[in-house]
Amino acid sequence: MRNFVIAVVLILAGIVGLGLWRGWIQLSSDKAADRPSVTVSVDKEKLHDDKAKALGAAQVAKDQVTSTTQKSKD
Repeated sequence: MRNFVIAVVLILAGIVGLGLWRGWIQLSSDKAADRPSVTVSVDKEKLHDDKAKALGAAQVAKDQVTSTTQKSKD
């Protein structure tokens, strides 16, 4: 069970790190009146754009593999 929890935490940390690096997630802080606050913003449009690009690249790769497989069968 402990290994499962560690794996989930590492996967979530990886997703958050990727989101920060790609610009899907922005963090900002404010220290108004001695009460610090942190705001997390998610750029859904950028996330959807990157998802569409990834799906397009996956489709191109799939088409290339299919093409190569068909050529090898002939």
